[in-house]
Amino acid sequence: MAKSIISDMDGVIYRGKQLIPGAKTFVQRLLESQTPFLFLTNNAEQTPLDLKLKLASLGIEGLSEDNFITAAMATAMFLKNQNQKQHATAYVVGGGGLINELYNVGFSISESNPDYVVVAKSSTFGYEQLKKAVRLIDQGAKFIGTNPDMIDPVEGGLEPAAGTILAAISAATGKKPYIVGKPNSLMMMLAARKLGAHPEDCVMIGDRMDTDIVGGMEAGMKTVLVLSGVTTPEIMTQFPYKPDFVHDDVGGIDLAAL
Repeated sequence: MAKSIISDMDGVIYRGKQLIPGAKTFVQRLLESQTPFLFLTNNAEQTPLDLKLKLASLGIEGLSEDNFITAAMATAMFLKNQNQKQHATAYVVGGGGLINELYNVGFSISESNPDYVVVAKSSTFGYEQLKKAVRLIDQGAKFIGTNPDMIDPVEGGLEPAAGTILAAISAATGKKPYIVGKPNSLMMMLAARKLGAHPEDCVMIGDRMDTDIVGGMEAGMKTVLVLSGVTTPEIMTQFPYKPDFVHDDVGGIDLAAL
């Protein structure tokens, strides 16, 4: 039986609104073989329900909300465990998915002396938000990032991601954020725990050497790089570590061989 599978989504299952070839048959094989699996994504904009509905709209059926863990979920779990205050507050740069997860663990969203400034990818990010985030961090709010990705693969190319916003705030404050999502192995551990599996019995599938592969490797997992997203064979050779397996896309993965 194949090990437990933890798979990235952006650049692995889809690019933007376009399904990647082989993705549907890959998910069907997971379901039919009853292989334990979890989709892990640095996307903090969407909830598990959003992601389930997105995949359904692309033709992938049979999934539940429990098949997903997002950087927003991991960030909320981390802050809940770290925070001892009864009524903790956060200023959020990001979408509804992140705000919803913070609400779920008891946080209030505030611009008045928040405990944390939590930053994710945001399509509405602008100068006023930048100015506010910098001021609050300078006043003592702790700086948290959901994920470090500088770019995201979308249909037709790439677009700026959370890392570009984090870089702007970091440049202005002189402070670096604590980043919860990949490549932090904390997120990999949370995913393995959600599956009820030991990291050594998990395989991490992703399209990024600098987040998916290094995060999985450092958590003690086997790794599979797919070339359907950001990383090319030329980029792969630039890193001092390598994945256990390489495939053009997830359709080429043999679960029994992992």
